[in-house]
Amino acid sequence: MKVSGFTFVRNAIRYDYPVVESINSILPLCDEFIIAIGNSDDGTRDLIASINSHKIKILDTVWDDSLRIGGQVLAAETNKAMDAITSDCDWAFYLQADEVIHEKYHDPIRNAMQKWVDHTEVEGLLFDYLHFWGSYDFIGDSRHWYRKEVRIIRNDKLIRSYRDAQGFRKDGKKLHVAPANATVFHYGWVKPPESQQAKQESFNRYWHTDSWMEKKIPKSKEYDYSCIGYLAPFNATHPATMKDRIASKNWEFIYNHREGKHRMKDDLLHFIEKKTGWRIGEYKNFKL
Repeated sequence: MKVSGFTFVRNAIRYDYPVVESINSILPLCDEFIIAIGNSDDGTRDLIASINSHKIKILDTVWDDSLRIGGQVLAAETNKAMDAITSDCDWAFYLQADEVIHEKYHDPIRNAMQKWVDHTEVEGLLFDYLHFWGSYDFIGDSRHWYRKEVRIIRNDKLIRSYRDAQGFRKDGKKLHVAPANATVFHYGWVKPPESQQAKQESFNRYWHTDSWMEKKIPKSKEYDYSCIGYLAPFNATHPATMKDRIASKNWEFIYNHREGKHRMKDDLLHFIEKKTGWRIGEYKNFKL
């Protein structure tokens, strides 16, 4: 069984992406790792080149900044990396630049890939998610956060990144997937407030118009992390590759549930989900 990792990134240093930690977290599971590096001006390419592994294969790309509807450029860059995967790979393991895998899941993931590699009806493997917010000590605990997504796919060129690169489709249809028995740690909303604000002012341009940006993205030096509803404390361990980054955290985040922003409808749906496990109207980009 042969496995290729792949991802894309642009200006990882400026926007404080844990992309090195992300790559290193699954490198032991991969025979090669393709990373499409977009036209950056902050030393991102040198950062990736500094990873001490013969498995790393850099693909230099130029983002089409005119793709401003629905995050299409993110899917386009994902597909560029995916198309560079060696043809004899069985599985393709995709992580975005702010997603990390805990080493405790290496064996379950490897076992799942081995279990299903000869079952061609299984087109991908499904992961659970933890979404960290504001701090490494809190995770999103509301309907705002997706609970599962496909992160390992069969090396099939008919499979394409979907919409804004959250998931994948084959011939426009949802993938048939099996559980990976593992969890993705998503750190996209844990950055110094200055870096988070800069990211919001830049990255939202790949989804929205200038007029939307003017109305919805406030000008500020720091991101306001209080604009969230339900959070839950995280008391377990983080991936080993995140140790140094977490130790260097230099800002304070205080969560007060009473100050959280949520509607009465959200309270009711949250109550139902906590009591039953049922998320009413949940969107699923896959078929289990």
